Amino acid sequence: MNSVQDITSPMTPSERYATLSLAGIYALRMLGLFMILPVLSLFAQQLEGSTPALLGLAMSIYGLPQVLLQIPFGLISDRFGRKKVIIFGLLLFFIGSVIAALSTTIHGVLIGRAFQGAGAISSAVMALVADLTQEVHRTKAMATIGISIGLSFGVGIVAGPIISGFGGVQTVFWATAVLTVLAMATLLWLVPNPTLSKLHRDTEFVPSQMLDALKNPDLLRLDYGIFILHLILMAIFVVVPIDMRTAGLPVGHEWMVYLPVFVLSMGLAVPFIIIAEKKRKMKQVFIGAIAVILLAELGLSQAGQNLYAIIGCLGVFFCGFNLLEATLPSLVSKTAPADLKGTAMGAYSSCQFMGLFIGGLMGGWFKGEYGETAVFLFCAAAALSWLVVALWMNPPRYLANMLISLANLNEEKANELADNMLGIKGVAEVTLNFSDAVAYLKVDSQQLDKARLQDLLMQYSQA
Repeated sequence: MNSVQDITSPMTPSERYATLSLAGIYALRMLGLFMILPVLSLFAQQLEGSTPALLGLAMSIYGLPQVLLQIPFGLISDRFGRKKVIIFGLLLFFIGSVIAALSTTIHGVLIGRAFQGAGAISSAVMALVADLTQEVHRTKAMATIGISIGLSFGVGIVAGPIISGFGGVQTVFWATAVLTVLAMATLLWLVPNPTLSKLHRDTEFVPSQMLDALKNPDLLRLDYGIFILHLILMAIFVVVPIDMRTAGLPVGHEWMVYLPVFVLSMGLAVPFIIIAEKKRKMKQVFIGAIAVILLAELGLSQAGQNLYAIIGCLGVFFCGFNLLEATLPSLVSKTAPADLKGTAMGAYSSCQFMGLFIGGLMGGWFKGEYGETAVFLFCAAAALSWLVVALWMNPPRYLANMLISLANLNEEKANELADNMLGIKGVAEVTLNFSDAVAYLKVDSQQLDKARLQDLLMQYSQA
């Protein structure tokens, strides 16, 4: 069938292979970043020239180049090729890892971390995923990438302390460099070459749509949310590892905290994710999770040098964090018009990395000027501001995105198909884009009459 795809079909073997290999590349790169989080603040204190402010900056500086370069790299990949841009980005990341591994001063680590951030390949990877998958399977492919990021976060915060036990933070940077080489090898030898690369509005940032994204107040609330969430994450990792060590956690035992905390918090978050999606209580669960983050920060501010109190509050924080990290992208997908999703996600991702940058910067500054308690109170104030903003959010429409190819359909037939699709139960919106030969649908997955939609698509594919 050339003009439309079968919405009931599974991903082809080549699509699964491409998706898993690219998810592996993404995970390898993110694993290197996440391994640094729980250990850099511990070891950076020993570097020549280190101050709390510079320590925080070393933690977070990679976020600034990400903000500046991830969208341009995605746009450049449309013209010069996805793989070339991804290899270039991974090479920058490798160079940064080696610089940081060889550095004995805080300034050298700063340079290395900045180079790591300059390897901003996320947009180009997403575009390559879109090149290698059919429209109807795009959502599954992106979900696989998202799962790989979540897993790499959990593995990273556990593996970082273990690897650092063999030679300090430099060992973690060397491990990151090795992972980067593996990612480059995977791209070159395992990821298929696309037959055609083109703009995908569901996965890529489109500059002409930026104003539309900025005019949507619900999307702006979500952008603010991911900014605050990652600001808090980076700020607490500037001080919590040091606080746990000061409170008596033996050297090399950090993983014994992070592993159960992450696993238990994920287990507690999953039922609420199900309630949010299946029971359609997204706003209530979302606001509750922000309140949990706020309570965790207030608890950390009062924990002092009580190790068990610190660990307990850290567990509460990760319950809220994991829940919000899972629901925020889903909310962006539900909120953004179907053909604006790529631009909305580009802005969302930029806010995420800006939050990481500001979080480390402010966390280090507050620690140096006013002490650890001030860092947690600053985070609590940020969480409170987010809670106030979120209270005014509109309840999301529980609509999923679906893409249908319009290849070989003329404009008259495509418009006719769109009108008929709107008459099918569960189809809420249809947006046609003839330049991309794609129909962007918003559908209610619980009500969608898939059999009738498939019959209609078959009818037009044979017309």
